[in-house]
Amino acid sequence: MAGMKLVRDTWLVFVYEVGLLVRNPVTVALTLVQPITYLVLFTPFLKTVVGASSYGAAYQIYVPSLFAAMGLYSGMFAGFSLLAAMRQGVVNRCRVTPLSRVSLVLGRELQYVLLVGFQAFVVFVAALVLGMRVRPGDFILAVGLLSLMVMLSVSISYGLALVVPTETLLANLINAVAQPISLLAGVLVPLTVAPLWVQNVANWIPWAWGTNGMRAVFAGNLADHVVWQSTLVLAVTAAVAVVVSSRLFGRSNA
Repeated sequence: MAGMKLVRDTWLVFVYEVGLLVRNPVTVALTLVQPITYLVLFTPFLKTVVGASSYGAAYQIYVPSLFAAMGLYSGMFAGFSLLAAMRQGVVNRCRVTPLSRVSLVLGRELQYVLLVGFQAFVVFVAALVLGMRVRPGDFILAVGLLSLMVMLSVSISYGLALVVPTETLLANLINAVAQPISLLAGVLVPLTVAPLWVQNVANWIPWAWGTNGMRAVFAGNLADHVVWQSTLVLAVTAAVAVVVSSRLFGRSNA
């Protein structure tokens, strides 16, 4: 019964958050500007750096990196929306309902999973038009990895927002965390061209595992060990992050 209640409560929160998102289509459209810009303008540089044989091959390398960047940054900046909801009293009004504290966090996080998944689909279609060739099934598997990355990023962002509940401090903290993570995850340049010590440090970064796993999926190497290893690493770290952020949320609103 407790499990069913959690699912029902999470669904109710998710539907509410998605409703708010749908009523702001301009905001959704604006979230596509940066990934599409990087897709069109950054790939020519990457083609030269990695020595790709064609733009299609360069997109096949870079799109998984772009997905990782979307999962990282879209998730990390989710804390600002939580601060706004807390300041507007939305969270306090939800507290007086029978909804569980975990569902209040999880439902919001799943809304970001949906949003980034939509962005990934648009980027994927654009990359196909520009010459990338990836099987639809491989794309779906990559989106699964991306969803775990989003859950991890949003959970960390929510935790930081609850610990540092001011926009200025939160922005500085997120930038200080996200920038080195993006470099170590190889979201701009593949880690194969990085020094060995950077590659060793990246082994401790879940987003780096996700990026490598998605690259293997986009290359059609589903039997590669990094695919299931990245899935396991992201699933475990995302689950831990969700639990921690839910507990922080419960304590801060106790």
